[in-house]
Amino acid sequence: MYPKTGQSPLPVNLIRLVAIVLVIMLHASGEPPANDLQEMMYWLTTTAYNSFAATCVPLFVILSGALHLQPSKVNEPIKVFLKKRFNRIGWAFMFWTAAYFAWRYFANHEVLTLNSIVQGLLSGAYIHMWFLYLIAGLYLITPVLRLITAHGERHLLKYLLVLWFLGTAVVPLLQLTRVYDLSMIQVNVFVFGGWIGYYILGVYLQKVQLRSLILYGLLILGFAWTMIGTFLVTFPFNSLGRYYFFYDSLTINMITSTVALFLILSKHKPDWPGNNHPHCNRVVQAISANILPIYLFHYMILESLQRGYFGFKISLTILDPIVEVPLITVVTLFITLGLILFMKKVPVLKKIIG
Repeated sequence: MYPKTGQSPLPVNLIRLVAIVLVIMLHASGEPPANDLQEMMYWLTTTAYNSFAATCVPLFVILSGALHLQPSKVNEPIKVFLKKRFNRIGWAFMFWTAAYFAWRYFANHEVLTLNSIVQGLLSGAYIHMWFLYLIAGLYLITPVLRLITAHGERHLLKYLLVLWFLGTAVVPLLQLTRVYDLSMIQVNVFVFGGWIGYYILGVYLQKVQLRSLILYGLLILGFAWTMIGTFLVTFPFNSLGRYYFFYDSLTINMITSTVALFLILSKHKPDWPGNNHPHCNRVVQAISANILPIYLFHYMILESLQRGYFGFKISLTILDPIVEVPLITVVTLFITLGLILFMKKVPVLKKIIG
């Protein structure tokens, strides 16, 4: 049950595939129903999908930390690193920000003003664009974190992660009871917080090995905790203002689920699915190689399917969520991938879409 040393290459393609599927599933399950009939069944189904899918962004951040915080990269010049990262996300940010402003105007019929455009640039032109701001922030601090992961002892990383876990997950959970106000302690005592903990976990977890039975147990525990916790704050305690508390990525249940899922996926071979499934392997590699534009583009495709823009409709307004959510997730993924591959045949687009 204790962590063991030993590092093995990660199945990056598999982790990216799972993470992007969960991203789309999370957004698909957020569509409101057509009416209040069978409201409880709808709530239970979509909450179940949400509870599992909400691990998507933490999974991406852990993988990003595993790739960028390797000790072998500590000597990479800051200017070189930041230039490569800008070429990766800078052009994509500008292109997709403009694209989603256009989507808001033409598809959502939103009246854009100077203030709404400026606010969109500051906080994200669309609901999922916040992820680019998060990644940009993590990239800015990566050169410093590389020094810690390269020259710091493993017990130092563990110490930082314990502080992060206490301040980010434990204290907010205690404050949920509203018996005492712990905001002063959370803000001023535990200053090491936010997404940095997940980022460092990417390096730390590569030397952790647990039995599969334990990992699946932790995954189920985190999933059940999210479901039950969300139910309790929604219905018996009628705390709608806390409805999304257990969906938050920086909670004990989400940290538990994400860590377990990452370690489960890490047990697969790096070349998954390998030479035994060449056709499947090509599809997985294509998804992995285009993970950023798929993430940025998928919301347009998802909403197009929900609104019937392709000549057919996949929506919670006409289908049971048990069937609709996984169906629209798969269809959205492959339509998005196909359009991205087509767009990348145009040299200019290939450079700027991600």
